[in-house]
Amino acid sequence: MSLTFLCITCYFKGGDFMRACKEAGNTVYLLTAKRTEGKAWPYESIDEIFYLEDDSNTLSNFENMIKGMAYVMRTRKIDRVVALDDFDVEKAATIREHFRIPGMGQTTARYFRDKLAMRVQARDAGIKVPVFSALFNDVEITDYLRASTPPWVIKPRAEASAAGIKKVYSFDEAWQTIHGLGEERHLFLIEQFKPGAVYHVDALTLGGKVIFHRSSEYLNTPFEVAHGGGIFRSVTVEFNSKDAKALKKMNEQVLKAFNMNYSASHTEVIKCHEDGEFYFLETASRVGGAHLAEMVEMSSGINLWKEWAKVENALAKGESYSLPDVRDDYSGIIISLARQQWPDSAPFNDPEIVWRMNEEYHVGLIVQSTTRARVLELMEKYAQMIRHDYHASAPAQDKPTH
Repeated sequence: MSLTFLCITCYFKGGDFMRACKEAGNTVYLLTAKRTEGKAWPYESIDEIFYLEDDSNTLSNFENMIKGMAYVMRTRKIDRVVALDDFDVEKAATIREHFRIPGMGQTTARYFRDKLAMRVQARDAGIKVPVFSALFNDVEITDYLRASTPPWVIKPRAEASAAGIKKVYSFDEAWQTIHGLGEERHLFLIEQFKPGAVYHVDALTLGGKVIFHRSSEYLNTPFEVAHGGGIFRSVTVEFNSKDAKALKKMNEQVLKAFNMNYSASHTEVIKCHEDGEFYFLETASRVGGAHLAEMVEMSSGINLWKEWAKVENALAKGESYSLPDVRDDYSGIIISLARQQWPDSAPFNDPEIVWRMNEEYHVGLIVQSTTRARVLELMEKYAQMIRHDYHASAPAQDKPTH
């Protein structure tokens, strides 16, 4: 049985998903932003591409998108809609709701896009979250600031990564920043900043159960990288450790509380330095960005993009799905902006290197080893080399650029 999948991503990603979807005998359509035209999409696996001139998540743009899709669907049937990026979760949910296509609807999609909805849902399910407040009501905000201690972070409810986050250190600075948001302030939230180690759990869920997960630790937090011009690094967590077990449990609690039925997911958690407790930060119903999927694959042998596509295909066709054998190696990724247009990575020559980044003004590597200690040793060695010979930094962006 052949079905038609509409893949939505306004950023250049998800090629392996579309290839796997096509290999399963399906028709694959891609809805993407006009600015991605000409990118190296897997054209051999895409039957037709539709472009959005405006990819913003506004009601007026959603109306235009629905009109465009209604025209498309006069002559083409669409069986499933899959959002391959955070920014397209709402688009996919809107299309599903309007055209009554199975899958995650707008209410559940909110838990995976809206950081305020995430925190309320997690808190109500008994999951630890940093103390937070919406920015709707002046009295409630004032009460919140007086009842909690700085520093605080003011962050957009619907941006990915560390984009648009502002850190404030006093009552007056918090209010000054909130007032500076003007009529946009309802699109933000404020929460207590908890210094600690930040982890991510990359997973696959099927039938409401997590069937695969891999926990990793950022050696530099995304906030530090975005706002301090740091070098992005992440390493697999020690298998069967206390932290690994706690992260597995929290990830399962979050996905259950958020009514996740099936998908790839990327969940971020912080282990607070002050009390040693784990706090939920955010989650997303997609594969992690910044080449974390490649890092997970080098550790586990599981290609999250491909297996996610196989899960979607099996469910749509009423077929069974079985996860391939999972390998337990350690891997680590390091990525930095580079001063050189095409940096020469030849000086990085250890045998543990299993992947090299090929992107203008970037240097990046993934290493694989049977021990975490060796991965950490290489991450530190490469960070020193990159700082000395390659590293460049750019101002933090209010919105992600890839």
